[in-house]
Amino acid sequence: MWYVIYSEDVENSLPLRKQTRPAHLARIQTLVDQGRVMVAGPCPAIDSDDPGEAGFTGSLVIAEFASLEEAQTWADTDPYMVAGVYAKVVVKPFKKVLP
Repeated sequence: MWYVIYSEDVENSLPLRKQTRPAHLARIQTLVDQGRVMVAGPCPAIDSDDPGEAGFTGSLVIAEFASLEEAQTWADTDPYMVAGVYAKVVVKPFKKVLP
């Protein structure tokens, strides 16, 4: 089943994001390589594709997992979560309807 993983950053997360980004992306790339990612990306802090020093307020991943528990465990062990980039992570089942 698909799961939405919505994560909210701590204040001033950009330095930690930059430091931890390679490990975070490598982990998601594993899911991509397995064909298990529908979409993934950060939420800019301002209305811009490149927010610069404004940074980001969170991230969204929609990926396939065997269960809610597996999705939650994956989210809880994300390098951004472990490093303290994320203040909060919400994981919910997702049913794709459109397109």
